[in-house]
Amino acid sequence: MPLHFEKKSQPLASRKVFYGRMAYSITIASSIMLFCLLIGVTGYHYSDNIAWIDAVHNASMILSGMGPVVEVKSTVGKIFSSCYALFSGVVFITNIGIILAPAAHRLFHRLHVMEK
Repeated sequence: MPLHFEKKSQPLASRKVFYGRMAYSITIASSIMLFCLLIGVTGYHYSDNIAWIDAVHNASMILSGMGPVVEVKSTVGKIFSSCYALFSGVVFITNIGIILAPAAHRLFHRLHVMEK
């Protein structure tokens, strides 16, 4: 169910529709985060032989923007870690946009409706 926002000429959507849009956006963003977390966990585990739990911890911290917690020792691990950190920054910002899109649309649409 892709998001379909109301047009300028249409009235403001009901709260039920808005909450549904927010739930859908959060579900999409969570799915993206989970997929990216799996990339990080497997990458850290196989590139530098980091234990699974430490790989989960490190990938979670990088993906959330907090920073690394496990020291990466191998060259391959450092290359993966660098690429994953850059990738995670883009994913983090993208997910914020996905989550805030329905709220921003509602705010701007409400301002437009009030303007008439």
